[in-house]
Amino acid sequence: MSKVVVLLSGGLDSTVTLAYALALGEEVVPISFRYGQRHLRELEAAKQVVSHYRLKQHVVVDMDLSAYRTNALTSPEVEVPLGRNIHDIGGDIPTTYVPARNIIFLSVAAGLCESVEADRIYIGANAVDYSGYPDCRPEFFQAFERVLEVGTRRGVEGKPVRVIAPLLRKSKADVVRLGKELEAPLELTWSCYRGRAKACGQCDSCLLRLKGFKEAGYADEIEYEGSR
Repeated sequence: MSKVVVLLSGGLDSTVTLAYALALGEEVVPISFRYGQRHLRELEAAKQVVSHYRLKQHVVVDMDLSAYRTNALTSPEVEVPLGRNIHDIGGDIPTTYVPARNIIFLSVAAGLCESVEADRIYIGANAVDYSGYPDCRPEFFQAFERVLEVGTRRGVEGKPVRVIAPLLRKSKADVVRLGKELEAPLELTWSCYRGRAKACGQCDSCLLRLKGFKEAGYADEIEYEGSR
């Protein structure tokens, strides 16, 4: 068994990634971020997932990215896009892209790895059914691993932290199927960008999630606004 750090937002992809790492027998240290996002509903889901698995440690990092005013996740002045054609999602970089977010999160996770003697970071990034984010692409992770090789103690000592993205080339339906196979608590996860009492069913994240469950042949167990 080796120790790994798992980025856990509380969403579908990160929860399935956590379940995947646990199924491999990894000793998991989940890390989540309170970064000035529009709502904390997803972070609450992350805490529930950690409780479900009875993990001993859950690192929650506080940082304020609210100065990033050009995106819908940290600025209340930018509207979350709703009702887009599912085929258009991923064709451009949407307003829900938070500048450099995965660079920041992975950097903090890498520091945690060096602090707790973990050798890998697991991240639930997906480059197939995704929202057009540049920091969810294979070439980004390859470049970031190179940064860790030359910019960290582990790296210069020949034991660099590696970035594992097990869902990178899977469709959202594949992610749902894997989650079901691993008996991950998908009913505890939260994907909606709007953070209301029920998922909106109209934002890009909800649309991709609903598409994934439908194509996988399963009903999504979370509640949506309206009749879904």
